[in-house]
Amino acid sequence: MADMGNFWEDLRKQARQLENEIDLKLVSFSKLGTNYSAHNEFGSESAPLINKTSSEHMFETMAMEIEQLVSKLQEINDRMADYTQNISMSSPSAALLHTLQRHRDILQDYTHEFQKTKANITAIREREDLMGSVQRDISAYKNSSGLNRRSELYLKEHDHIRNSERMIDEQISVAMMTKDNMGSQKKMLSSISQRMNTVANRFPLINSLMQKVNLRKRRDTIIIASVIATCTIVLLLYAFH
Repeated sequence: MADMGNFWEDLRKQARQLENEIDLKLVSFSKLGTNYSAHNEFGSESAPLINKTSSEHMFETMAMEIEQLVSKLQEINDRMADYTQNISMSSPSAALLHTLQRHRDILQDYTHEFQKTKANITAIREREDLMGSVQRDISAYKNSSGLNRRSELYLKEHDHIRNSERMIDEQISVAMMTKDNMGSQKKMLSSISQRMNTVANRFPLINSLMQKVNLRKRRDTIIIASVIATCTIVLLLYAFH
């Protein structure tokens, strides 16, 4: 069982590592898209802001790298799904299912963001292929500073939100695992209590002896209470006479 747990943690470690790599790649890919957008918006009649051959090579290389990472992450998610189905004869815990669903959601978000950014850049490139002018380069140069600052702020805020979501997800996973552990301990204590009752029922002499001990304790308690009450009454009578 420990080996299975290590296998699950290893899969989670691989998934988180791939998610971090994809996140960094998407940020760079988004910056590339921002450069294309700024170039198209502020210089529709200018020459390309970046050398065309170099920018196309950069776009194709980054897109291929992200696709490979997404494919690897999909494979890890599939292996995690197989693990939850084959872990035991009983159904997997809620913590495992929640973790698996969270990784699937992250993969879906990354895939959607990648496809959207790729489509936007492709559309911009197609438009740029139809026009070119020096004015675009001049306009892009004048407006790039302010746009880049806004883009960096947006990217930092985006990273902060994603980090917050991951921390919340980790806390939820820990809480759910704690709940499962408490449930297991409750079942264990109930089983121990049932076993003790079974032992007592199997050995009547022990059960009878325990009952006699309890009766003797009760009798001694009653005797002591009677003596104390008698002494108290005698003291009160003595005090009032």
